[in-house]
Amino acid sequence: MIDPAQVKAEIETQLPGVTVQAEGSALIVEPKDLPAVAKQLKNSAAWRLDFLSNLCGVDYPPERLETVYQLYSMEKKHGPLTMKVRVPRNNPRQPSVVAIWRAAEFQERESYDLYGILYDGHPDLRRILMWEGFEGHPMRKDYVPEDQDSVETSGG
Repeated sequence: MIDPAQVKAEIETQLPGVTVQAEGSALIVEPKDLPAVAKQLKNSAAWRLDFLSNLCGVDYPPERLETVYQLYSMEKKHGPLTMKVRVPRNNPRQPSVVAIWRAAEFQERESYDLYGILYDGHPDLRRILMWEGFEGHPMRKDYVPEDQDSVETSGG
């Protein structure tokens, strides 16, 4: 496992003004800094985190949603580094990382579909599991599913 404190130290040296935190076994990145940090992690000679194995949404009511990334280096054969981006529930927007890690394309769509996180700059951000017209985001903890036992009738 990669030590997030070491990664934080390098990022602060290489990218002045970028806000990152090492929290437990994860690196916490501000949404506005995500593109610069992601590029640095992928291109840094020390890390070369060129493989995004997983990206998922997480709901922490009542205040925030998170996107969690699991990064590895195929070149250096190390990882994972867990990176998290936190966004407010009332405006869950953050930059897309599809241009940095192509594997994010479907995973960001899934996170958007199930949690409602909007990934600015995504090339095709639309539902991937639920149908168009589906209301809500079913993995949010405040989602209320429809009553499957009721029968709808139309006028009559």
